[in-house]
Amino acid sequence: MSREARARLKAFLDMLAAERGAARNTLEAYERDIDDYLEWLGGKALGDLAADDIRGWLGDIAARGLKASSAARKLSAVRQFHRFLYTEGLLPNDPSAAIEGPRQGRPLPKVVSVADVDRLIETARLASERDGLSKPARLKALRMRCLIELLYATGLRVSELIALPLSAATTRERFLVVRGKGDKDRLVPLNEAAREAGLAYLEALRQAGGADSRWLFPSDGESGHLTRQAFARDLKSLTAAAGLSPAALSPHVLRHAFASHLLQNGADLRVVQELLGHADIATTQIYTHVLDERLKSMVRDLHPLADES
Repeated sequence: MSREARARLKAFLDMLAAERGAARNTLEAYERDIDDYLEWLGGKALGDLAADDIRGWLGDIAARGLKASSAARKLSAVRQFHRFLYTEGLLPNDPSAAIEGPRQGRPLPKVVSVADVDRLIETARLASERDGLSKPARLKALRMRCLIELLYATGLRVSELIALPLSAATTRERFLVVRGKGDKDRLVPLNEAAREAGLAYLEALRQAGGADSRWLFPSDGESGHLTRQAFARDLKSLTAAAGLSPAALSPHVLRHAFASHLLQNGADLRVVQELLGHADIATTQIYTHVLDERLKSMVRDLHPLADES
C-alpha cells in the first residue's frame, strides 16, 4: 500500500470517528475492508483508478469464496471511502459510482418463541437459586440471569448491554437511557423482572467487592467490562441447559425476539424502530414478515366475509 493511500485511509477513518461518532469496532471493520482493497491494488495511484479496477477487486473477492453479504459490506466501505475522497476534493472522480453491488437476498432474522424465551429465563432463575453454589458461581449465575432479563426487556444491542454503567441496576425508573450508535441517546423500557434481576445481581456483586467498578458487568479484560464473546459462550451453556438448540439462540437472536414479540402483540413498527435504535425505518422492516402474518390473521378472524367454518 502506498504512503498516499495510507494517508487517505487515515483521513477517512478520522472523519468517521469525528463526524459520525463511529465506535472502535466499526472503525476497525472499515479499516480491514479498505485495507483489503488497497492491498489488492498494490501501489497504483488512487487518482488513476477506474471502475474496472474495483470490478477486478470484486472478482477476486468472489474467487476467494466470500459470501455475497461480505462482498456487499466490503464494497459499501470502499464506496464510502471513494465518495469521501471525491467530496473532499482529494480525488478528481469517484470510480465506485458506477459499480453495482453483488445481489443478495435479505435474510429474515432468526426468532425464538415466547415459550422458548420463558424457558431460558426460568432456567437462568433456577440456576441462580440452586443450593450449594460457591459465591463466585452464584455471582456468575445471577449475572447471567440479569443479562438475559435485561436483553429481552430492552432489546439492547449486545455492545450496549455489556457496557451498561453500574447505575443501570439501581434506577427507580421504568426505563433506561442508553447511548447507542453515533452517541445518540434513547429510552428503552425496563420491566419489573429485569429490575429485580439487576438488584439481586448487584447485591451479590457488592458482596464480592466488585461494585467499585463503573461497569455493571465488570471484567479484568482490556475493556473493563464483560466481552460479547464471554456472554455468547455463557448463553450457549445456558441454552443447552434449558434443552434448547445452542445453534439457534444467540444474544442477537434475543434482540430479534424482543422486536418480533412486540410486533406480534400489536406494537407499531415506528415504536420498535425507536426502541431498537435504528436510524432508518428500512432496517426495522426486516420484521415486516411478522406484521404480514398478523395482518393475515386479523383478516381471517375479523373480516365480516371470513369463512366461519
